[in-house]
Amino acid sequence: MPSLPNRFYDRIRHPAARSLVGEQRTVSGFDHLQGHKYCLLVTYKRSGEPVPTPVWFGLADGKLYVRSDANAAKVKRIRNDPRSRVAPCTSRGKPLGPPAEGRARIFDQQSERDMAEAALRANYGLGRRIYEGASEALGTKTVYLEVTPA
Repeated sequence: MPSLPNRFYDRIRHPAARSLVGEQRTVSGFDHLQGHKYCLLVTYKRSGEPVPTPVWFGLADGKLYVRSDANAAKVKRIRNDPRSRVAPCTSRGKPLGPPAEGRARIFDQQSERDMAEAALRANYGLGRRIYEGASEALGTKTVYLEVTPA
């Protein structure tokens, strides 16, 4: 059963978030995400059904990094199917540009976590640190996702 915050985010997600799923035009690489604060991360259920989720992200060495609750549904979906799609978006998930195809993986080695956290910090300021600090204070286990262009 989805958590209360996740149900809330699902309800406020912009209706256009799903439009990205069927878009045929794609770009290569993640350069088109530069200057944006959110990207729409599309992951896939076992049935093949796509699920778009707006996320905070960081870019480094041509790869995209995301921090997530270890129990989040997107993490479970990536464990089952590494295919992904990303596009710049608003905080509610309204696409602001074309998608790029990618392959996602979950990692927890400390050296990789440090690199991912540095990429995220480069894109965000105090607001993210406060939000993430509150999660840590509650004891939420987190993981980092790395998306490589496909």
